[in-house]
Amino acid sequence: MKIAIIGGGPGGLYLAALMKQLDPAHQITVWERNAPDDTFGFGVVFSDETLGGIENADTEFAEAMSRRFARWTDIDVHYRGERHTVGGQGFAAMGRKDLLHLLQERCRSLGVDLRFRTQAPELAELRAEYDLVVGADGVNSQTRAAHADVFRPSLDRRGNKYMWLGTDRVFEAFQFFIKQTPWGVMQVHGYPYSDQGSTFIVEMHEDVWRAAGFDATADVQLPPGASDEYAVARLRELFAEELDGHEVYANNSKWLNFTTVRNEHWHAGNLVLLGDAAHTAHFSIGSGTKLAMEDALALAACLHENDGIEAALEAYETERRPVVTSTQRAAQASLEWFENIGMYVGQEPTQFCFNLLTRSRRITYANLRTRDRDFADRVDAAFARAQGLEQVAPAMFQPFRIGALELKNRVVVSAMDMYSAVDGLPGDFHLVHLGSKAMGGAGLVMTEMVCVSPEARITPGCTGLWNDGQREAWRRVVEFVHTQSSGRIGLQLGHSGRKGSTRLMWEGMDEPLPEGNWPLVAPSPVPYGPGSATPREATRADLHEIGAQFVAAARRGAEAGFDLLELHCAHGYLLSSFLSPLTNQRTDEYGGSLENRLRFPLEVFDAVRAVWPAEKPMIVRISAADWVPDGNTEHDAVEIARAFIAHGADAIDVSSGQVAKEERPAFGRSYQTPFADRIRHEVAAATGTAVIAVGAIASYDDVNSILLAGRADLCALGRTHLYDPQWTLHAAAEQEYRGEGAQWPTQFRAGRRKPPTSRTDAIRPRLALLRDESQDPDMPLHLRWTPSHERAAA
Repeated sequence: MKIAIIGGGPGGLYLAALMKQLDPAHQITVWERNAPDDTFGFGVVFSDETLGGIENADTEFAEAMSRRFARWTDIDVHYRGERHTVGGQGFAAMGRKDLLHLLQERCRSLGVDLRFRTQAPELAELRAEYDLVVGADGVNSQTRAAHADVFRPSLDRRGNKYMWLGTDRVFEAFQFFIKQTPWGVMQVHGYPYSDQGSTFIVEMHEDVWRAAGFDATADVQLPPGASDEYAVARLRELFAEELDGHEVYANNSKWLNFTTVRNEHWHAGNLVLLGDAAHTAHFSIGSGTKLAMEDALALAACLHENDGIEAALEAYETERRPVVTSTQRAAQASLEWFENIGMYVGQEPTQFCFNLLTRSRRITYANLRTRDRDFADRVDAAFARAQGLEQVAPAMFQPFRIGALELKNRVVVSAMDMYSAVDGLPGDFHLVHLGSKAMGGAGLVMTEMVCVSPEARITPGCTGLWNDGQREAWRRVVEFVHTQSSGRIGLQLGHSGRKGSTRLMWEGMDEPLPEGNWPLVAPSPVPYGPGSATPREATRADLHEIGAQFVAAARRGAEAGFDLLELHCAHGYLLSSFLSPLTNQRTDEYGGSLENRLRFPLEVFDAVRAVWPAEKPMIVRISAADWVPDGNTEHDAVEIARAFIAHGADAIDVSSGQVAKEERPAFGRSYQTPFADRIRHEVAAATGTAVIAVGAIASYDDVNSILLAGRADLCALGRTHLYDPQWTLHAAAEQEYRGEGAQWPTQFRAGRRKPPTSRTDAIRPRLALLRDESQDPDMPLHLRWTPSHERAAA
């Protein structure tokens, strides 16, 4: 093949070298408009997985890289004048110039045509002359821009300011310097890359950047390759303590805003994107160089294994896109954490370190315990101490209080509609469904949305509390939970609004009833989606009547013995649709500003709180983001939570979405937890209000990680409990926990030990046991990097 590569960075060069090794007859030309030594940044970091792929593909190149690596296992977090070290991580880094020189030498030795200081010909010319054209021209890719109509890029420019610098201080490990200044929090990401130097990245929120006066050069047009010397000089002074008498170096260093690049398509015909041209991931979770070289490995393999360019490029994108999407999801969580770092600087140091390390959700409590058991023990102890608890236990099994209600643990069975009632009456199904979850160990079990009137139902199968017969049926469920378990049971009250009068979920989710339907009411006459019935706009009389229905249902809930009441103001149902500007288009005092949109939900809250027993908590579930342009965002959610807390809410249950059909949620593991995190730190913690996190929390490791990092006080899990009603008890068994937080029903106690299998009962080799006991446990965990001359002297 004839292959044209636009861009002489690591990704493009590595692809050229790989393809030449696969077939020396390939004619490969690389165009790079800069000089061979021109590069941005100082060092690059690699994971063991990436290095394994490189070693398999090109042993000679891998060996050349390994001879230049700085290796270490520790992360140091400098916070409040203290250094906290976590071991067992594993890093390998090298100078970016060294990497480029190795790749250039490898390409030349293989016969690749390298053309530096040369602009590539026009794309149309290249595509006509070459079998394959690769756009590896970086984050500001001209290749991508020239075919934006095909690749359909989205460029998300973030708010934080950062600058790449270097220093001749050779760090021993990865360094996070968290510096509290008169202008706000600044942080440094630092790591060694050789015997001579380290990367030194300074980052801060734009508000801090402006307050500190770094915007003084914002309008200065620097020539190509020049650095912002004013900023560099100030940073040298600001971080004198961290530099410890060493120099800081610039290399085309200027203030930047990180841009997350995504493309709907990575290839078109014989043109393909690679590395930063196709995607970017924030530097706080790794290296763009790493991703680019992984792309090159995959693209070379796919070209080699498939017949025809189109099949190869399709295979490449199919293979790499899920990996990149996962990486970008983690990077997004990480960059947002650093954007909001000011929220966390009040945390106790051990919790802050744990929070920082788990920010991307890729590293969890269990990961850290595997890597550094001593640090995990400190995290557990700090959490118990902060809660005023004497016993150290897994965070999920520590007790918690919502208002005056004591919960034995922090696991909540999330409210889940079951669509299995007749005329609103809960039956044996609900007794078994909720009873089994309570016997399964959860601290709090929530009902599905219980509707306040027949017209408030979502479907004909929804439960209600509009008559005394329903109250008595619910009393039976509540009494079962109280007598057969040590758990508590909460009532979720709601009204479907414009999302009502639909079929049962398994008959057609959100599809209108073909017959027997009832009229819908909403803040505004806006249907939920295409094909949905159009509601009528609620009148003042309607609002008065609905408020009275909530009050009557709450009274019946108290008489039935529920321990807690949750007002459902989420997921696009009636109260939620008052809160969202997408669904509330009223022009009276109940529409317009957020203050007005809050008016009716707060009126209902106050009326229900007045009749709900004072000694029992009342909480609110909200949708923290509509996931639609011009809808509510996390910033609105903070103000919504603030308003309900001011009116006496004992907890905020933080969900998101389901307000509009056209929503585009950013799904992923624990994807809604950042909303709970923000509300907890900006509003709830200061008032002693509990926060419940929900949304794709799938494992007890996730639960422990969320709680230990301080992102929420409790975790609600839905589908997980459908899969395993005894999930909480099984989580206790998996963690070898026995205590008040996980009480097995007397009848089930014989089963509280996890059944043995041939694998779990296998006898470990005696020599391994002897070695583990005789070695200092810190030795294999804490590897520090030191320059070669210091190692030789030692």
